[in-house]
Amino acid sequence: MEQIIHYFQEIDPVLAALYATLFTWGLTALGAALVFFFKGMNRAVLDGMLGFTGGVMVAASFWSLLSPGIEMSPGEGFVKVIPAAVGFLLGAGFIFGLDKILPHLHINFKMSEAEGVKTPWHRTTLLTLAITLHNIPEGLAVGVLFGGVAAGFEGASIGGAVALALGIGLQNFPEGFAVAMPLRRQGLSRTKSFMYGQASALVEPIAGVLGAWAVLTFEPILPYALSFAAGAMIFVVVEEVIPETQQDKYTDIATMGFIGGFIIMMTLDVGLG
Repeated sequence: MEQIIHYFQEIDPVLAALYATLFTWGLTALGAALVFFFKGMNRAVLDGMLGFTGGVMVAASFWSLLSPGIEMSPGEGFVKVIPAAVGFLLGAGFIFGLDKILPHLHINFKMSEAEGVKTPWHRTTLLTLAITLHNIPEGLAVGVLFGGVAAGFEGASIGGAVALALGIGLQNFPEGFAVAMPLRRQGLSRTKSFMYGQASALVEPIAGVLGAWAVLTFEPILPYALSFAAGAMIFVVVEEVIPETQQDKYTDIATMGFIGGFIIMMTLDVGLG
C-alpha cells in the first residue's frame, strides 16, 4: 500500500485521478462480470449490497470530504463552516436537478415509478441511468481530493485520496452486479447485461478528471468542491439508495450492510489518511 501511495505522489494529479477512477470503474465491471457465472441474485443479498453502498458513501462524505473541507477553510467559528455549508447545499441541489431531469428507474421499483422526464426509453436504459446518477458524485469526489493534495491544501492527503478510491471501488463491485443481474432476469443476454452494468460507472473517470482539473485551475474552490461532492453523495443515499433497500422484507440486512460499509470506509480513511 505504501508503494501505491508513493506512486500517486509522484505522478500528475489529473492522471492520478484518472487512474483512481479507472480502478473504481474496473471494479464495477468486475462485479457486473459475475452475471456470466450466476443465474440469479437473492433479494436479501441485493439489499445488503445496496445498504453497504449507502454506508460507504455516507462515511466517505464526512471522513474524506466534509471534514477535510472544513479543516482547510479559512476563518474561525461560523465563518469557517460557511464553505462546507454552501458547497454541501450546491452539491445536493445539483443532483436534485439531475434527478428531476434525467430519466431513470431504481433497481427495486416498478416501471410506473420511473423518475425524471417522461421517455419511451427501455427499462434497461433507465436502470443503467439510475446507477450512473450514483456514480457522478463518486468520481467527482475522488478527482477533487487528488486535486486538493496536489494543490497542497492542509487536510487533503494522498492516503486519504487513495482510501476514498478504495472505498468507492469496494462498493462499486456489488453495485455492478446489482445492475447486471436484474437486467439478466429481464431476458437480456449475459453479454448485454454485463455491458450495461459496467457502462453505469464510465462516468466516474470523466467526473474524476474534471474534478481534479477544476481544483488545480481554481484552487480557492477546493473546500466548496469537497463539500459539493459530499452533498451530492448524501442526496443520492437518502433519495435513492436507502429507499431501494426498503421495498422488501430484508430491511434489517440492508441496515447491517450500511453499518458494515460505514465502518470499512471510516477505517480505510483513518488508517490511510
